[in-house]
Amino acid sequence: MNMKSLVTGLIILLTGCICKAQSNQSSAAEDFKPSTLNQPGQEYPQVNSQGYVRFKVKALKADSIRVTLGLGGHNGTVLTKNAEGYFVGTTAGPMDEGFHYYHLIVDGGVFNDPGTLNFYGSTRWESGIEVPAHDQDFYALRDLPHGNVQQVLFSSKSTNTVRRAFVYTPPGYEKDKSQHYPVLYLQHGWGEDETAWSNQGHANLIMDNLINEGKIKPFIIVMTYGMTNVARMGGIRSFKVDTFQRVLTEELIPFVDANFRTKADRMHRAMGGLSMGGMETHAITLAMPGEFGYYALLSGGTFNSAELKDKAKPRLIFMSCGSREKPDGVNNAASELKSAGYNAVSYVSPNTGHEFLTWRRGLYQLAPLLFQN
Repeated sequence: MNMKSLVTGLIILLTGCICKAQSNQSSAAEDFKPSTLNQPGQEYPQVNSQGYVRFKVKALKADSIRVTLGLGGHNGTVLTKNAEGYFVGTTAGPMDEGFHYYHLIVDGGVFNDPGTLNFYGSTRWESGIEVPAHDQDFYALRDLPHGNVQQVLFSSKSTNTVRRAFVYTPPGYEKDKSQHYPVLYLQHGWGEDETAWSNQGHANLIMDNLINEGKIKPFIIVMTYGMTNVARMGGIRSFKVDTFQRVLTEELIPFVDANFRTKADRMHRAMGGLSMGGMETHAITLAMPGEFGYYALLSGGTFNSAELKDKAKPRLIFMSCGSREKPDGVNNAASELKSAGYNAVSYVSPNTGHEFLTWRRGLYQLAPLLFQN
């Protein structure tokens, strides 16, 4: 092929790509509304009824802005600067339902979108956006009795720190001082922190709605930081499960039992977690089977009967993931455990991957199974 033909071919290819992108954007319904996670008074980013996301960022002196959100993989969505100094653009297609982290690449630098609230993920505070899900009612904020999420600080002699946890107590906890509750210790994923399950996961709203509908027995949820690690040069972090195991079982659980009205025994205590939190759950429940009576892995691996043999038998083993992860793994593991005599349940979230809609749905399925007689 000669040079003229090669150039002509490249022009046709690029033109086709541009036209396709423009066609995709032009097919987006013009019913965009501000994201529910925008800062007060901010109009952008916006989401339409089809799940397309539109951005508008003012940066007069910037030359380029790319959003790490969109269908282009790592390329994300490239914004175009208009005459007024705003960078604007729309994703090439609809985003998956649910919550997404993202940030802006401005002239090569990493920045958050000034229009959105921030959420801790990927070891930093990231911008966040919510694409409404068709089944969002189960985690929606409704006009009904609500529980309380409070911050607590507890002493950790093993790490020589004062550590933080968030504790969800169900509606009515403050009124009836005679009632005691089971506890779920619920862990976040890698790069997140103890705010994740209430901020990104809406765990408290899921609980409130289930309790209001009479679908679960009320229980307490405790969420703490699971990475008892120290940042090192270059951003590399060390991590050991046994260090967190000591914090959890020797320091946090006694603190919670001493300061909240808990049913402080194995049969009224559960541990679960998403992703890395599932890995922690797997390791700690196997190492200390006398501490927890219920195990839950949400996109966090599986159990098998061989590793559970000769250990105190849990009342429930719950394993879940998104349909775009490894659903056969959790389904096959549950079948194997059932054959071995364990109460094992698997759940696969439809049309989701390693993301918070998967884990919201997982908690929604898990909660009614916990602490049943």
